[in-house]
Amino acid sequence: MIKVKNNKAIRNLSGKSFKMNKPRNLIAIIAIALTALLFTTLFTMALGAVENFQRATIRQAGGDGHAVLKYITDEQFDHVKNHPLIKEIAYGRVLSHNVVNRELIKRHAEFWYHDDVAQKLGLIELAGGHKPVAANEVMADSKTLQLLGVPLKPGATVTLNLDIRGSGEVVQRDFVLSGWWESDPVFNVGQILASRAYVDAHAAELKNTYKENRITTGVISATIMFGNSLDLESKLHKVITESGYSLDEKAPNYMRGNVNWSYLSTNFGMDPGTIVTITSGLLLVTFTGYLIIYNIFQISVIRDIRFYGLLKTIGTTGKQIRRIIRRQALILSVIGIPLGLLAGFFVGKSLVPLMLQTANANTFSNTTVTVSPSPWIFIGSALFALITVLISTFKPGRIAGAVSPVEAVRYSDRNVKKHAILKKSTGGAKMPRMALSNLGRNKKRTVLVMLSLSLSLILLNTAFTLSRSIDMDKYLSKFNDTDFIIAHAEYFQRPYFSGPENEVSESYIQAVQAQPGFEEGGRLYGHPSALTVDAANPGAALIEYIVPDAAGNFFADVYGLEELPLHLLKQVDGELDADKLNSGKYILEGVILDDNGRPEMETANYKVGEKVILHNYMAPDKAGLTKELHTYEFTVIGHVGIKVTNTNRTLGTYTFYLPADVYKPLVEKSAVMSYVFNAADDQEQAMEEFLKSYTEIREPVMNYSSKLTSKQELSGMQNTVQMIGGTLSVIIGLIGILNFVNAILTSILTRRREFAMLQSIGMTQKQLRSMLIYEGLYYVIGTSLFSILLGTTFSVAIVKPLCNMLWFLSYQFIIWPLLAVLPFLLILGVIIPLAAYSTANRQSIVERLREAE
Repeated sequence: MIKVKNNKAIRNLSGKSFKMNKPRNLIAIIAIALTALLFTTLFTMALGAVENFQRATIRQAGGDGHAVLKYITDEQFDHVKNHPLIKEIAYGRVLSHNVVNRELIKRHAEFWYHDDVAQKLGLIELAGGHKPVAANEVMADSKTLQLLGVPLKPGATVTLNLDIRGSGEVVQRDFVLSGWWESDPVFNVGQILASRAYVDAHAAELKNTYKENRITTGVISATIMFGNSLDLESKLHKVITESGYSLDEKAPNYMRGNVNWSYLSTNFGMDPGTIVTITSGLLLVTFTGYLIIYNIFQISVIRDIRFYGLLKTIGTTGKQIRRIIRRQALILSVIGIPLGLLAGFFVGKSLVPLMLQTANANTFSNTTVTVSPSPWIFIGSALFALITVLISTFKPGRIAGAVSPVEAVRYSDRNVKKHAILKKSTGGAKMPRMALSNLGRNKKRTVLVMLSLSLSLILLNTAFTLSRSIDMDKYLSKFNDTDFIIAHAEYFQRPYFSGPENEVSESYIQAVQAQPGFEEGGRLYGHPSALTVDAANPGAALIEYIVPDAAGNFFADVYGLEELPLHLLKQVDGELDADKLNSGKYILEGVILDDNGRPEMETANYKVGEKVILHNYMAPDKAGLTKELHTYEFTVIGHVGIKVTNTNRTLGTYTFYLPADVYKPLVEKSAVMSYVFNAADDQEQAMEEFLKSYTEIREPVMNYSSKLTSKQELSGMQNTVQMIGGTLSVIIGLIGILNFVNAILTSILTRRREFAMLQSIGMTQKQLRSMLIYEGLYYVIGTSLFSILLGTTFSVAIVKPLCNMLWFLSYQFIIWPLLAVLPFLLILGVIIPLAAYSTANRQSIVERLREAE
């Protein structure tokens, strides 16, 4: 065959052919737009979630900034500030180790000096007044001022009780309010800022002694902004080392610094599982779009196969025919992709707030969630959609380019075997059989249509399976052993329990016990610095990393538990024998549990049967003028799991558990760290309301947590999974339905002459419609079988292992969401063939018989 250069003619032919295929073009544009919409929705939701979570975490962290240098001096700040990698650096200085106003017991407040850069990175925008200038001026956030009872009015008096050197000695100072800003609901720490004049006036008391005694007064926190957020860890290390300081904690010139955890999303390395998940998701979307676009162009090629055969006779090459088809696909993409990008962005943008607020209502309930129109959303979506289109047109283009003129005349839309056997029937032409034979003409296309419809149903069923597999008991058992836990507000806020200074009040416990529905409860005693492990008997701990007391022994977290919390301990090994423990000779050691509740035995310091020697200093007389060292020896009877509910909410190197009556004589003054209790099921809500009211009015320094709060968080997670899965199912379902419509409509269009012939020999309109309805119903039956078979396989083979990987999931096999959609699909199977036939069958029988002439 002679090849000729006819690019202009090819363009003209492509254009003419394009204009002649208006129904195909409309369906293809909708399909391409839906594919682009699906990609754009996914990318918008993903980037929108990252953007808002990063913004929220920045606010939770108290401000912007790529990294921070902690506990440094003025001299160190001056050495670092001019490093070439630093774009901006903020100067912040702690003015008091602690603010101890009782009004701030549930909202810890900090007293700082911030320069202008620190105020900007701290997201501080004054709502009234001005920045502090005089030594007696301060500004603060609105919630802190409200708790202090200070009106939001410049000139108001602000009285602060300051524990400046961390010694417990309180200094009271009066200030004048110069300005205020609105508190961020996400950042639950009060901020009070003084002037530079205050720093200069109190220079002596602001000396940095952090290395000697860990007192934070006078330390400088330098927040750093680099040119961009890439490779922050490496940049921070360069700043520290190139400024003459060390990253080694043991070095005398060690400088502490860390990257802002808000930016970790831009610096993490994806593990293989994450990569596989993301890749699988993109491939699923690409395959979904491929199914419909491939079908559209394959059917189009079959319809126009004689046209392509005639082009071959006048010298058009297979490559040029492929270019005609590809050019048409690109024209359709130019129209469809922008429509999909625009619609997808707004769909994704509308879903992001729902997704975030459902996932974390506490963080986003009072927050304006915004989604920036990032160019990467549109570039990535357009690229994936275009790739999907080009892949989808590859095989139809190859078919059209490879067909010979002779084959083109005889080509039909069916799978013909070389030695096909003619079927003989004595039963006459039955509509169900004829419909089944029609679907068998192109088995591959029929299967692809059924697959595309099945995908949305499988995804919907998967979303419900995941949401129903979220195990409430597992989730609650990690954070709640009982219905409620009550403690001093500082136990929950810092979290830090220091001993008798912030123990649970007995009046609070008695008030709870007097409530209707109270069933059982128990106290947990503790004191983080009361007992130490003997230095000569330290167990397996890496003692070089532990700070010892004055005698060289190591501090231990030893807890005394009453009967209920003692029985709730999770036994790992050994015994949990109450009689032996009550004898005062035995002790339980705590070990850390991983996310799945499995013990990390390497965190144990002693084996079962080994001795533990504890020490405590107690005063022998009432005056307490002298203290004697008391030593106690116990045998480890077993190991139990360390949890949030049975500790002071911090993890130490040594953790032990004793019965309360054995523990209390060991310490000079036993302190109730927390109190756990259960309530009757029908009284849980009433108890929750009582605790809320009691801690707001009667004893504001007390607080609580409950299972109901955890249940609400978990319900939000379930709703999020269902919402995201449901949304994607709807979009993929629309593509599947469009594929179904396209298959039915094109089948009718390509068989109009055939239908005319059938009608000319006696087939009625009613019989013809009946045959088409049967075809639609066969599609529904096939889709149902595919959905149930593949959905079950996917659930068992993919979803079940995924559930086993996530600690809060317990796999539950369900199929009802998929089955519930099938009646709707059945209705579509009847309506769509009738509507398509009504649309396409507007010519007379004679006109349709002459169509191919």
